[in-house]
Formats: sequence, structure tokens, C-alpha cells
Amino acid sequence: MTIENLEEYQDPIQYDKEHVAYDEDISYLTKWADKATGPIVDLACGTGRATIPLAKAGNSIVGVNLHRGMLRRAREKAVAEKLDIGFIEQDCTKLELGLKSDFIFMVGNSFQHFLTNEAQDKLLESIQRHLVKGGRFLFNTRFPSEEELVSTKGEEPGFSYKDGKLSVHVSYISEYDALNQAQHNITIRRFFDANGKLQDEKRSVIDLRFVFPLEMERLLEKHGFTIEGVYQDWNETPLTSNASNMIYLCKKIN
Repeated sequence: MTIENLEEYQDPIQYDKEHVAYDEDISYLTKWADKATGPIVDLACGTGRATIPLAKAGNSIVGVNLHRGMLRRAREKAVAEKLDIGFIEQDCTKLELGLKSDFIFMVGNSFQHFLTNEAQDKLLESIQRHLVKGGRFLFNTRFPSEEELVSTKGEEPGFSYKDGKLSVHVSYISEYDALNQAQHNITIRRFFDANGKLQDEKRSVIDLRFVFPLEMERLLEKHGFTIEGVYQDWNETPLTSNASNMIYLCKKIN
């Protein structure tokens, strides 16, 4: 993950309006957090979507993110909830947290932000340094389905929602680079008033890396992890070719 690829996150409040309601992973994260005996770590924590509910459940947790604005928003939310959470601004490929954990997780498909083999290697090396022997790393990433690995011929509709008196319509333009297994995405947000008149339009760019299951298996084993489970949803449904998501539960071997 690099600061140059974080344009999509320049408005943390807007980000929360679009993402904070998602909680499908919280129960599963809580299951493993409850097994932890020391501090747990939320990597690429964003505005604390998962960090805060886990802290509210009584877990000692640290949130790590590279984006200063997202962390500022996370701290504000934690203060409002009267929670003492350590939010740390660090590059996940160069972690220096001063702790060892038996549970580190990275959700929200953040693994896709690590665009090169070198970045993926450094991320997993960094996580290894902060896990105790037998500690677990849990993460998810989008499944490289046929529907994902295409370039749109034009603008494709996404979703809509209300933002105060405005209606926000989100759409996408995507271009897939098969050589680098990376998708170049333009997100377009149009803001309309109650009369349907366009008030504003914002565009942001983000690149995302896709990893195939057999490639991921070799990558994780290379970095000293054994894979305990691969699922397509947070109910531990085994991965199939119809999946849209890949969830990996890994254990540090040594």
C-alpha cells in the first residue's frame, strides 16, 4: 500500500457513509479475538470500522493505517465512544509496533492494495515479525472471477444512497491489466438535489491487485504460514469457483 494509491480515501466522512454499516465480518473477527491472550492488531484499519466494535467488546486492540485523515477520523470516533484504542500511522510493509500478537487481521479487501510481489512479500514478512509462534493472520480479498477481470466498455452503475438532502449515485469505470493482475478503477460520485439537478461530481482513482487461489497458497506457505481455512464468506462456506470473496485463516508455523 502506498500513499499515492489512497485517493479513494481522501474524504473519511464520505467513506464512513458508504462503508461503516457493513458488519458481516464482525462476528467472525470477534470469535478469533476472544481466543487471543494479548493485544490484537487491525491492519489497514481505516476509520476503525472493525477496530471500534472489537474494542467495545473488551478486546485490547491496536489499529494501523497509512492514511492520516482516516486515522484522525478513527480516533474521533473512539473518543466519542470513550474507548482507549491505540491508532498508529505506519506502513504495513514496515511495521514497528513494539509488540507481539497472536491475532492480526486485515479486512475490507485491503490485501489488494499491495500491488507488487515485493509489496506482498514485505507485508507478510512484517506480519510474521509481529506474530507469536502459532499466532493467526486473518484476511480477505476479492476472488478473481471472470466478472472481476474485465475492462468495462464504459461507465457501469454501482449503488445509490441519501446524504442529507442530496442523493448520491456511484458508478465505476474499470480497466484490467492482465500482465500485472491489477485493476485500474475510477469511481464517480454524482450528487443530485431533490429535484434531480446535478450539484457536484467527484472522481477518484484506485488500483487493486488480484491474486489467484493457487498463487495465494504458494505465497503464504513461502512466508511461513499454514492455511487453516479458505472461505467465500464469513460463515466459513468453503471456497468455490462462484465466489466473490476469499477469506484466509492462516497460522504462523515457527
